[in-house]
Amino acid sequence: MSVSLPAPQPPAVPVEDIASVSRISAVPTILQLVCDATGMGFSAVARVTDESWTACAVHDRLSFGLAAGGQLDLRTTLCFESRAARQPIVVDDFNEHPIYNGHHTPLIYGLRSYISVPIVLPDGSYFGNLCAIDANPASVANSRTLAMFESFASLIAAQLASDRATQGVRAALSEERETAKLREQFIAVLGHDLRNPLSAISYAAQALIAQKSDPVHVKTGQRIQSAVQRMSRLIEDVMDFARGRLGAGMTVAPRAESDLACALHAVVAELAETRPDRVIVEEIHIDTTVHCDVARLQQLVSNLLGNALAYGDAEAPVVVRAQALEAELVLSVTNGGKPIASEDLERLFEPYWRPAERSAAGGLGLGLYICHEIVRAHGGALEVRSTRECGTCFTARIPLR
Repeated sequence: MSVSLPAPQPPAVPVEDIASVSRISAVPTILQLVCDATGMGFSAVARVTDESWTACAVHDRLSFGLAAGGQLDLRTTLCFESRAARQPIVVDDFNEHPIYNGHHTPLIYGLRSYISVPIVLPDGSYFGNLCAIDANPASVANSRTLAMFESFASLIAAQLASDRATQGVRAALSEERETAKLREQFIAVLGHDLRNPLSAISYAAQALIAQKSDPVHVKTGQRIQSAVQRMSRLIEDVMDFARGRLGAGMTVAPRAESDLACALHAVVAELAETRPDRVIVEEIHIDTTVHCDVARLQQLVSNLLGNALAYGDAEAPVVVRAQALEAELVLSVTNGGKPIASEDLERLFEPYWRPAERSAAGGLGLGLYICHEIVRAHGGALEVRSTRECGTCFTARIPLR
């Protein structure tokens, strides 16, 4: 007797289900083993819903004509009944079976033997069936064969659940990456577009300062100019962050700098002028040429010193040290005050992060992250130590080239 196949129905289930089964490398072997062990000519993993029956993987020795993605009318299959009862259906010979003798399924497809076992995912949801058919009788209605099918069905169910979880994680990661990329592009564009209006505000402030005959105008202009400078620093931080994230990290342009000490002294003097109430101690001794990006190292010292002035003990001096040793340039900024909690030290160089007790009014939380990236771009490392006895000390170690 030969089996016959009605005209296939158009696909009605998501292709993801077929793809999930195709990603399980063991399925082809399982289907072949099923046929070898039972002597049956066709086996399949089918996705069975309350509306459709779809082949996800097949092993066909009968020329049944059904490939992965092909569909059968659900109500012409016994998987429909297996799904409703959530029980296996096993038939050695339809012609002799007390229940299924004369059933429409074997009559439609020309079948004599049949076995179908539910594939139920770990969360209890019904995926489909592992089934096998043949045009001749077979010895399948026994505990050994049924146990084999149930074991294979459980294995497939576990692999499907794992695949779904993996695909979910990948989708979430992809969405998060896309969101992060758009966010950083927005930040970069915003930072760039703020420069023009900020330049106009700075020009207006300078015009007010130039009116020396009117002290009120001069004072107003100075306040505006101070705010502009602070906003400019914030924009530079944002732009550095965006460039680093969207590109290959912080960009530096190293060159031979013969008077790095003077460049660093200028940064310290600039900040000291804005904070005459604080004591800043300089110990800068660099008497050799240093291959570096001097502007970036000025930015490094400015950020570290600004951080120390903002969060250190106002009664204690801030010490800025710089020296060129045999193999490395060592820059450090130390301030007194309450030590940083040990659990916070590990996160200090993360972007947008700050200890809970610190006010967000001081900036965007990018300063230390940018310091870390500047040092890393120079091939060095930035570390921090914080104790009640010695204060908080940020130390950058940059190899000399």
